Amino acid sequence: MAQTRKVYPVGAVLLIINLLMASRIPLSRSILLLQRTNNHFPHSHFTPKRFPKSYPCPLWSSSFSSCLQTLHQSSTTTATTPPYISICYSSISKDPVTDEANPLLQDFEFPPYDVVEASHVRPGIRAILRNLESDLEEFERTVEPSWPKLVEPLEKLVDQLTVVWGMINHLKAVKDSPELRAAIEEVQPEKVKFQLRLGQSKPIYNAFKAIQDSPQWSSLSDAQKRIVESQIKEAVLNGVALDDDKREQFNKIEQELERLSQKFGENVLDATKKFEKLIIDKKDIEGLPATSLGLAAQTAVSKGHTDATVENGPWIITLDAPSFMSVMQHARNRGLREEIYRAYVTRASSGDLNNTAIIDEILKLRLEKAKLLGYNNYAEVSMATKMATVEKAEELLEKLRKASWDAAVQDMEDLKIFSKNQGAMEANDLTHWDTSFWSERLRESKYDINEEELRPFFSLPKVMDGLFNLAKTIFGIDIELADGLAPVWNNDVKFYCIKDSLGSPIAYFYFDPYSRPSEKRGGAWMDEVVSRSRVLSPNGTAPRLPIAHMVCNQTPPVGKKPSLMTFREVETVFHEFGHALQHMLTKQDEGLVAGIRGIEWDAVELPSQFMENWCYHRETLMGIAKHYETGETLPEEVYSKLLAARTFRAGSFSLRQATSFPLSWHHSNST
Repeated sequence: MAQTRKVYPVGAVLLIINLLMASRIPLSRSILLLQRTNNHFPHSHFTPKRFPKSYPCPLWSSSFSSCLQTLHQSSTTTATTPPYISICYSSISKDPVTDEANPLLQDFEFPPYDVVEASHVRPGIRAILRNLESDLEEFERTVEPSWPKLVEPLEKLVDQLTVVWGMINHLKAVKDSPELRAAIEEVQPEKVKFQLRLGQSKPIYNAFKAIQDSPQWSSLSDAQKRIVESQIKEAVLNGVALDDDKREQFNKIEQELERLSQKFGENVLDATKKFEKLIIDKKDIEGLPATSLGLAAQTAVSKGHTDATVENGPWIITLDAPSFMSVMQHARNRGLREEIYRAYVTRASSGDLNNTAIIDEILKLRLEKAKLLGYNNYAEVSMATKMATVEKAEELLEKLRKASWDAAVQDMEDLKIFSKNQGAMEANDLTHWDTSFWSERLRESKYDINEEELRPFFSLPKVMDGLFNLAKTIFGIDIELADGLAPVWNNDVKFYCIKDSLGSPIAYFYFDPYSRPSEKRGGAWMDEVVSRSRVLSPNGTAPRLPIAHMVCNQTPPVGKKPSLMTFREVETVFHEFGHALQHMLTKQDEGLVAGIRGIEWDAVELPSQFMENWCYHRETLMGIAKHYETGETLPEEVYSKLLAARTFRAGSFSLRQATSFPLSWHHSNST
């Protein structure tokens, strides 16, 4: 009997994609910012609660001695190098033939992103895992229910694996290659096996339980109590209490979820890269602004059309966000909009890159995992480490749905009437690939504002200057360019140092701003490189300083012009910087709950929204919005229009955010 192929509605597929990316939450306005899950491994003793937009949080390693290195200072560096960033792993036993030259196993000041290659991954990770296995056995023999004998060595236990695995996964996201994928895929099961071994360690779990039940509990700080409580809960979620046969089944599920998650993200990225639309006739892309035409021509040049120009083409449209969004919002050619829209929403849904079976299998395995742990469904497992319950989350979503519904219906009616009055189509003909286009026309008509015409006022250098000035005003910090201090993975990446009011470095971060569809996944995210930690202090006094990644996919420079940003891209940079600041400005020295660690996933958006809202603050915006050629400040009346347009189609946006589909699917899928 032929098997019926399951087909998911377009809207459902988009929601499923966001649902499956359990390690990430899309931006508030990121219908395009699809994000790949790198690790579905549950929270464990050694894995602090992950930041939803990030890769797996760093792990920690005890037998790797932290040591003070003599740090070099580039002649182009403006930031003072701290004496407590360098990471030393000299105690790892290395194969003198294969490991001595491996940058993953060398002491470094900052991750050696410029020299790490796929060939380093297999021997590097395996050397680390060999030592970690030995370290864990020794730790379990000597563990005691006290802070110095339990938590501190545990935090150290897998430090190098954290940094190194984070490094190679970061490279996979920003500098993807078939060779790197293959190397990660080969060693990933070994890495997960060790994680499961550590996460299910009964000696460690029992020691945490003993601390909680002992008289010393009352003397612990709030941060320390939070660590103990979290580790106990997460150990249970890791299967520590399961019988041997169930634990074996649990571990098989975790391995398969890890593999499927990687494959899912790779399929989405490959499907995005695979699509190209070559356009020769300028009439076909009528309506596209000059910036978009320049990007399309620049893309054509990179694809071998060396004679491509902004004026005469040819032009290449891709599914990368800057190209895709421009077509959907500005292309008058409805057929082109439909073609690009359908290509985008059906990515990874057919052929060799089809994710349909992967979606089904992930849902099935998640339910099996939940049942093994004693939960009714995976939604309950997910909510176990959040502030809300399934019931409270559904209650809130329903309130938002009710509050947004009438306004969203009116939004659509307004759009139908407007498009019909323009003589473009009958109201009932308005469909998915028309909504963004006519929304932009209605916004322009209603508020006399054109986002594309605002680009010259939002050049990336000016935006970053304004953002850093705002951070100085609010937090009393100085942010200095430190290019040359740390190796980077692409010449467009900038490196910065954050200093306190006394001029002392307190944190560092990388900023990778531009879209690179050939090697970089879509979306915008922040992630940690290392976190602040007293235990991992190289000099035994000052804590190790935090380092972060901040990654966007905005419009790259075109020709001799700097990156000219849309207002939405400005908001995205502010948004991600809010996440980065939470990680970098922490004063908490307990590494397992410092910065973005230990934050419940339903609370992580507070700092990002806080920073994003400053984009509408008059003094802040006027400080940013300077014409890149003339230096002219954004006219006052334009600022007023931006402010007025802030709530344009707010009902529709809120309704989209309030969807309960992902939650209800996992909640109702209990059989």
